[in-house]
Amino acid sequence: MGQVEEVRKKNKLLAMIIRNNYDCSGVDFITPNEYSQQVAYMHHPAGKVIDAHVHNMVHRNVVLTQEVLFIKKGILRVDFYDEYEDYLESRNLFPGDIILLVSGGHGFHVLEEVEMVEVKQGPYAGEDDKKRFLGVEDEKVNYV
Repeated sequence: MGQVEEVRKKNKLLAMIIRNNYDCSGVDFITPNEYSQQVAYMHHPAGKVIDAHVHNMVHRNVVLTQEVLFIKKGILRVDFYDEYEDYLESRNLFPGDIILLVSGGHGFHVLEEVEMVEVKQGPYAGEDDKKRFLGVEDEKVNYV
């Protein structure tokens, strides 16, 4: 079995990191049903048939953007902040890692040239979508 790391401040979940070595059989929905961004890991043998389907029109009320990053290449440092913009800790992401940013704030520092894919809810609201603030200084980074 591989690894899913949770980044928390007290009982509040800030992020879930699905490391490249994570593995399971079948389907494992890693996120709870109530999250606005759903992440599942799937591992099926050759010949498995997933039924053809369409998705029904369902109205959803999304009030907080949750984003997923897929690291294809390089090393990315993620700095985590609480909702008050206070720095908490940092983690490095490596090729094959996936992170779901659930709540709080975050910033990034590219340690090795990065290629990544980001998935989040839309439509994008431009500068109304986020509040920018000064991040942690490199000499104050705390790895967990």
